[in-house]
Amino acid sequence: MASSSLQSLFSLFCLALFSLPLIVSSIGINYGQVANNLPPPKNVIPLLKSVGATKVKLYDADPQALRAFAGSGFELTVALGNEYLAQMSDPIKAQGWVKENVQAYLPNTKIVAIVVGNEVLTSNQSALTAALFPAMQSIHGALVDCGLNKQIFVTTAHSLAILDVSYPPSATSFRRDLLGSLTPILDFHVKTGSPILINAYPFFAYEENPKHVSLDFVLFQPNQGFTDPGSNFHYDNMLFAQVDAVYHALDAVGISYKKVPIVVSETGWPSNGDPQEVGATCDNARKYNGNLIKMMMSKKMRTPIRPECDLTIFVFALFNENMKPGPTSERNYGLFNPDGTPVYSLGIKTSSTHSSGSGSSNSTGGSSSGGGGNTGGSSSGGGIYQPVTGNPSPDYMSISSAGVKFSTLHFICCFTLTIFLDI
Repeated sequence: MASSSLQSLFSLFCLALFSLPLIVSSIGINYGQVANNLPPPKNVIPLLKSVGATKVKLYDADPQALRAFAGSGFELTVALGNEYLAQMSDPIKAQGWVKENVQAYLPNTKIVAIVVGNEVLTSNQSALTAALFPAMQSIHGALVDCGLNKQIFVTTAHSLAILDVSYPPSATSFRRDLLGSLTPILDFHVKTGSPILINAYPFFAYEENPKHVSLDFVLFQPNQGFTDPGSNFHYDNMLFAQVDAVYHALDAVGISYKKVPIVVSETGWPSNGDPQEVGATCDNARKYNGNLIKMMMSKKMRTPIRPECDLTIFVFALFNENMKPGPTSERNYGLFNPDGTPVYSLGIKTSSTHSSGSGSSNSTGGSSSGGGGNTGGSSSGGGIYQPVTGNPSPDYMSISSAGVKFSTLHFICCFTLTIFLDI
């Protein structure tokens, strides 16, 4: 009898085990469109599939892109640009935006998240900072009113410059001058179950001090790494150390924030740059993005401080975007050229990456939405959501911002000091 019961329990256990969905690390790609030579959105789906992507993050709510992804199976994150935060603080306008730019495309287009604003808290623009949290609340409230809050979460993306010190990870904390604005957002994450989004670029750390930052350490290549003296956790790549720095900062604020998940909303490496942009080479970009995607495919995306949590990462970016301002690197983060050919081989098994067909995107005035600017998704509902005329918002356009470099410089200085002390 006992043996029979045990056998039955074992059978039920096996049935339950094999009935559970397999845990597969998801590959996310940022799809920016700050260019005048990109293929139409419907032609990018094969490219995304060729690198194993299952998640796509837009920088707006471009109608053409949202229609193109209908029935594709991709999980889409849409964004609301910094230039709209003041408008979206009004619950009525927020509801109009959600209905026009999100609800109208469901359920065929699988929209799972809305990113409200980008790196606002480190933008040094007090009006934007004041408008951010009310806008997040209004957008979430609009989702509640539409009955969509259980399937779509609301969040915002931060630069690593929200950290006061970023090395070692166990010693990090959020900047005190930002806590007044950051704490309500963290409470919002706890209440709604949404993740905190971080834009992390180890490239900047290497660029600032290539003599003392190990290239192998930032490129996910074999290396000795370092052991955090405070936590005794060992790190063999900088990205995981940066993510865990944010986890430690969350823990330092309060125990209620320990379960707030982190999503790396942007990370990447440029394949070309100006002479002073040390490390911006095709070979380094191939290693960084190739090794990162291989790790995601092999389900090794768990950092030392959160070994039970799968880390979601969005690689920046799908295309080289020829209209992005700033240094040469800004226009060379893409995995693909505008004609659909790979910029370099990622060294992964993919499906055919035949050209998706080049051609100008259907942007107005020679500029496209994406990569930060929010030029799509205009509303016809009484001027609730006005499209941008001209170039996208500069707050989104540049990823090599002073704020990002400030934070990585903290990491570099402390990392270098540690090397010298160890010697």
